[in-house]
Amino acid sequence: MRELFEDLNPLPRLLMGPGPITADPRVLRAMSAQLLGQFDPQFRTYMAETMELYRKVFETRNRWTMLVDSTARGGIESVMVSLIEPGDRVLVGVFGRFGQLKCEIARRCGADVRVLETAWGTVFSPDQIESAVKQHRPKLVALCQGDTSTTMAQPLAGIGQICRAHDAFLYVDATASIVGMPLPVDAWEIDACTAGLQKCLAGPSGVAPITLNDRVAEAIYRRRHIEEGVRPADFVPGEGPVIASNYFDLAMIMDYWGDMALNHHTEATTMLYGARESARIALQEGLPNVHKRHALASRALVAGLQGMGLRLFGDLTNKMPNVTGVWIPDGVDGNRVRARMLDDFNIEIGTSFGPLHGRIWRIGTMGYNARKDAVLATLGALDASLAREGYALPRGAGVDAASDVYAGAAAASSAK
Repeated sequence: MRELFEDLNPLPRLLMGPGPITADPRVLRAMSAQLLGQFDPQFRTYMAETMELYRKVFETRNRWTMLVDSTARGGIESVMVSLIEPGDRVLVGVFGRFGQLKCEIARRCGADVRVLETAWGTVFSPDQIESAVKQHRPKLVALCQGDTSTTMAQPLAGIGQICRAHDAFLYVDATASIVGMPLPVDAWEIDACTAGLQKCLAGPSGVAPITLNDRVAEAIYRRRHIEEGVRPADFVPGEGPVIASNYFDLAMIMDYWGDMALNHHTEATTMLYGARESARIALQEGLPNVHKRHALASRALVAGLQGMGLRLFGDLTNKMPNVTGVWIPDGVDGNRVRARMLDDFNIEIGTSFGPLHGRIWRIGTMGYNARKDAVLATLGALDASLAREGYALPRGAGVDAASDVYAGAAAASSAK
């Protein structure tokens, strides 16, 4: 008889990298609920509830606020393949790896891609974006709100107005930032926005919340073609070209989530449970409180790293509140330090990509891990691991500095 593998029993890692992070136990419990059929009335109710919860998360009234059964990258691809027709001009803002990803996907869609690029560690001013929009006259402008590869956050206020003034759609990838920082989709006039669970929403990777306004829905429905087998006899197809992907065809996914309930795929029941619970937890805490918790964890981590004598990466005025980049000190083997933290403390931190690979560490303080004990444990483990590598640092100073930030915040809260 073939030997069987042992039961799954992973070590209790504290995931303090750029994502995925440690899932909230409440999300994991929700995901253990009994499976239902995709057209069970109970399940359709859960789908409707999930849509309503994510309208609140995205701060939008958009009817088409739903889930794409995929990792966050699938959410990105669904918007781009459903909107972009061959030859369409697309402007992508690139300030890290995930801007480069959007260029890659847009080119695969047959777009005429124009790139607005800035050095890794910086972001764009509204004037730079407006100038590029005027120059290129794109159909679609694609931006990250936060790019974890550089730990930078792109300010978005006013960008939607610029795009509207020049008849362009604004698509924002908020995978790394949703609920970690403000994202009022309607107020900022964002036409389409996608996200993921595995960062500030404290869930697992595997489903992509998205929201589309009526402008985008109309453009996608212009390409609406329903596949044979579920196509109503009186169906009149859209005048535009068929969306190239069947799985990521948002017109058909909208028909699945909408009142028609046309079968498109078998909904990932367990992931919907997780997404529903991730949103419910964030809204129960209150989005302003979630934002404050992430900002406080970021301040504490930054103070701790600086207290250890380490140098932070990038323009700190535009640093993401949930991921921090730190230069690996000269003479230190960054991978060996990460391995020590994992082996000795069960704590994971990350490095980066491209020009920053092996040059910086990326430490995430997000979702379930944006809390005092996780920040202090990570700083303590980094302190000990650096010392084991022979790096001279003021022992304990990082934990002390972070503790002071938390103590100051507690005192200020008590004084109110």
